[in-house]
Amino acid sequence: MSSGDRGERIVFAAAHVVAEDGRTVDWDATLAFRHHLWSHGLGVAEAMDTAQRGMGLDWPTAAELVRRSAAEKAGRICAGVATDHLTGEADLDEVLEAYLEQLDVVQEAGAQPVLMCSRRLAAVARGPEDYEKVYGTLLDHVSEPVVLHWLGTAFDPQLAGYWGAADVPQATRNFLEVIRARPDKVDGVKVSLLDADHEIGLRRALPPGVRCYTGDDFHYPDLIAGDEEGHSDALLGIFDPIAPVAAKALAELARGDVDGFHRIMAPTVPLSRHLFSAPTYYYKTGVVFLAWLAGHQERFVMLGGLESARSIEHLTEAKRLAEVAGVLDPEFAERRWRQWIASR
Repeated sequence: MSSGDRGERIVFAAAHVVAEDGRTVDWDATLAFRHHLWSHGLGVAEAMDTAQRGMGLDWPTAAELVRRSAAEKAGRICAGVATDHLTGEADLDEVLEAYLEQLDVVQEAGAQPVLMCSRRLAAVARGPEDYEKVYGTLLDHVSEPVVLHWLGTAFDPQLAGYWGAADVPQATRNFLEVIRARPDKVDGVKVSLLDADHEIGLRRALPPGVRCYTGDDFHYPDLIAGDEEGHSDALLGIFDPIAPVAAKALAELARGDVDGFHRIMAPTVPLSRHLFSAPTYYYKTGVVFLAWLAGHQERFVMLGGLESARSIEHLTEAKRLAEVAGVLDPEFAERRWRQWIASR
C-alpha cells in the first residue's frame, strides 16, 4: 500500500506551517511535520487553507513551501493553486493569468495541483460562463488530472456566489458542468461546505472516475466510510492534528472493519467540531496549538500573529478534547499548557 492510500481511499492531511515568528517560516520544523504525516501513511496537502494561505502565508513563501516539500516528498503531495499574489484591480484575464502562473510552479515542483477558489474570481466573475472560461482554460493547461476545490463561506466569506450562483443547488449544477466538460482532467473535487447531505448528492453525481475528497471537518467519518453507493476520499485540515489516530482508524477500514474505524475515529469528532467552530476560518489557531502541545514545534506562534485569534478558554477545551481523542501525551501536553498559562 503506497503512502496516502488506505484500501480504496486516498487521504491527504492539509498541513500547517511552523513559524519562527510572525513573519518567518521555520523550514526545518515545517518539513519535519510533513515527514510526520507521511510516516503515518497520509498524503500532504501543501500550501492550502490550513497553512494560512491568504491569512499570513503569501504566495512567494507558499511557492517556496511547495518546492521544498515536493523535493522531500515521501508519499503523496498535492498543493494549492490560487491567485493570491495579485495586487490592485484585476480583470478576468488577469485572474486567469495569475492562476496559470501558480499552476506552472506547482506542476514544475512535482506536486498534484489543487485549483483553489479565488477571491478575485468571485469578485469579477459575472456568471457561470466566466467560471467556465477560467477553469476550462486551466484544465486544458494541466499535465495531469487535478483536484478542484470548492471552499464554502464558513471558511472564507469572500467566496460568496462561487461558481456563478448564490443558490447552492444552482452553483452545484454549474460546478458539475465544468467537471463534465473535461472529466479526464479532473482527478477529484474537494468539497468544504460542511454539509454532508450535499456532499453525498454531489458525490453520486460526479462522472465515473472522479473522486470526491471530503473537506467536511464535521462529518468526515461517515463520509469516508461511505454507503452502498460509494464513499468519499479525504483532504482534511483536522487530519493535521489527529494524524496518528486517523492512521489507525483508516487501517481498520482498509481491513474491512468499519465498526473499528468508527470506534477509533469517533472521539476525534468533538475535537474537530470544536476547532472548526465559528468563526471557522480561525481553526488554524487550534491546529497549531495542538502541534505545539504534541511537541512538533518549540513555540506557539503563527504567521501574522494568528495565535491570538482564539481565546484561552477555547484552546484549553481543545487540549482537553485532544487528550480524550488520544492525540496528545497528557503529561507532556500538561507541562506545556501550564507554561503557556503562566506566560499569559
